[in-house]
Amino acid sequence: MTQQVSEAFERIDGDWSRGLLLLADHAGRAVPGDYADLGLTAREFDRHIAYDIGVANVTRGLAAALEVPAVLCPFSRLLVDPNRGHDDPTLIRQLYDGTIVPGNYPLSQEERERRLERFYRPYHRAVAQAVEQVSQASGKAPFLFSVHSFTPVMQGQERPWHVGILWDKDDRVARPLMEMLAADPVLCVGDNEPYEGALRGDTLYQHATVKGYAHALIEIRQDLLATEAGCMEWIGRLVPILEQLNSMSDLHRVQHFGSKTGPLDHEENV
Repeated sequence: MTQQVSEAFERIDGDWSRGLLLLADHAGRAVPGDYADLGLTAREFDRHIAYDIGVANVTRGLAAALEVPAVLCPFSRLLVDPNRGHDDPTLIRQLYDGTIVPGNYPLSQEERERRLERFYRPYHRAVAQAVEQVSQASGKAPFLFSVHSFTPVMQGQERPWHVGILWDKDDRVARPLMEMLAADPVLCVGDNEPYEGALRGDTLYQHATVKGYAHALIEIRQDLLATEAGCMEWIGRLVPILEQLNSMSDLHRVQHFGSKTGPLDHEENV
């Protein structure tokens, strides 16, 4: 598989005609040198606040095993969070799970716009181009699968789920995916846990919900992805599930289900 890498996105080529595109919004933790690590210690970039632990390995492994394309985000969510709407108050965090981010406070409007133009918009353009390429190569509506991970403890609260599926109103992927995962008696599967999947302006909202494309976001608990063996276990678990899901004809039709966040409209072209 060929690869295209920039500071704003990593694109992995695959069989575009299969109709499946993998996404990883929080795969990386890179911060360009001119941002001086945002005033944080190296230790902070090992935490979940900087990136989704294990997601890069899982996404690359799934892309290789399934021979499908993927778009990953290499920059840290602390610079700007690509999985937020451009007007979301958590787009650039000044405080995250107890950590103050000095490089984000105070933040001028000019610096906010600079980060949008340098990181956020190029990433979303790369995703949009990949979605269009899947659509053209397959001749059908694409299926978007977004890979994330979540910290076992957040603000002092332990989270019991091994994996969660986030979705809005379109349950074409979410329902069968949760059923397949729950067939494993070892797994505790969350339905819109530990987060709510209806986030207006996030990546799947922009590139799937408003277009009527089938999609889902998976959240895997980070302690299960802390080792190479753990990542390989999840790759092995998800490959046959994604193969089965991708074979469902209903997933490759354009269907508008609306959004829990309000009426659908097309967001500002970012």
